[in-house]
Amino acid sequence: MFVLVFLGMMGYICHFAVTNEQTLINNSYNARQGMLLAQNRRGNIYSNDGTILAETKTEEDGTERRVYPYANLFAHAVGYSTNGKMGVEALGNYYLINSNEPISNKVSADMAGTKYAGDSVYTTLDMELQEVAYNALGVYKGAVIVTEPSTGKILAMVSKPDFDPNNIDSMWETLLADEESSVLLNRVTQGMYPPGSTFKIVTALQYIRENTDSYSGYRYNCAGSYQSGEDRINCYHGTSHGSIDFKESFAKSCNASFANIGLSLNEISFAKTLKDLLFNEELPLETAYSQSKVTVEEDMATADMMQVSIGQGTTQISPIHLNMITCAIANDGKLMKPYMIDRVENSEGTVIKQFSTSSYGNLMTENEASILTELMEEVVESGTGRKLAGLSYTAAGKTGSAEYNTVKGDSHAWFTGFAPAENPQVCVTIIVEGAGSGGDFAVPIAKRIFDAYLE
Repeated sequence: MFVLVFLGMMGYICHFAVTNEQTLINNSYNARQGMLLAQNRRGNIYSNDGTILAETKTEEDGTERRVYPYANLFAHAVGYSTNGKMGVEALGNYYLINSNEPISNKVSADMAGTKYAGDSVYTTLDMELQEVAYNALGVYKGAVIVTEPSTGKILAMVSKPDFDPNNIDSMWETLLADEESSVLLNRVTQGMYPPGSTFKIVTALQYIRENTDSYSGYRYNCAGSYQSGEDRINCYHGTSHGSIDFKESFAKSCNASFANIGLSLNEISFAKTLKDLLFNEELPLETAYSQSKVTVEEDMATADMMQVSIGQGTTQISPIHLNMITCAIANDGKLMKPYMIDRVENSEGTVIKQFSTSSYGNLMTENEASILTELMEEVVESGTGRKLAGLSYTAAGKTGSAEYNTVKGDSHAWFTGFAPAENPQVCVTIIVEGAGSGGDFAVPIAKRIFDAYLE
């Protein structure tokens, strides 16, 4: 019996080592990383058009230095490889420290006493879109994520404040000493924010599910606020929207109307919809991320339900999660898993591994996605996203102004959407911290990105 148990353990360990090779090698405690780097020179990282984003240069004295030609531009997306790893440097570490050079090249390297060339990683990142997104965000803190909804490819990822990965060694101790520094935080995947009015996409979906045949007949008379007992919700700047239907409530982002809608919803059913949309759940991401949080439960307090309905209260979401929900709407309800590495090549250009798109599954039905698209188109045509109207292409989206403290008027500016509306090719999600209105600050950034991609 003991012999059988021993053999079973050996078999399991061998199987685990084979099936989890990358995880084991990438573990920071695994000495094999150092052994591989002593033999192989860390490979290059490229954008989708072959532009070098990271490379290893050897000095005259033989020391190696990791170089990032575009410095801050790809700081959080590409990351760094010393003092830990982040970004593509972490995602592709296994490939970058291995070498699949032809035997003849390895023999030549052995004779010359040099290292083997590590494999190179080609990303899905688009050079032009990254520059446009980075420059458009300007001096503001915030995040921009640009994706291809039909495939899940991440085309651009910007997080500010940022840093120069070329100087990571010299700045490391300073960053560790500054407990309030958030420079290394990738706000796209790890930033947690109240979604504000962008969450009305979720509230609208739940209302549609509960009122499939009658949602279009909804009407509400907005006087600038909604009162239930002692609890009160105000529209942005106290705007009175008058008599509005469901589509107008969404387009004009009427808080009063959505508070009214929220109180009519079934909490148990709403909680299931939130689970469908991956709130409080693991996300299909390979990189480090923060889990979005929202609480909807039976017999919730009226005030809490009103706040949830408009994306306030304790509700928290990351930009990439909101982008994933938006991509599902643009892709007929189906979510494609986001990814940032396209392929791995050896030094001769031979493809060692090709990554392909993969589906996570449906977050909603095709009909529900179509209805939400119509609502988001109306936001652009007659609502808070009008700065995207009248262009050479159509767009669909939702703005948000998310209050984040008790100071009246302090709010983050959100936009999430896609273009062209009738045949979505690119999806953009933006948050500008502390800027104010999403329509005033986030939408113009989205326009610059859509212009660069479509025109």
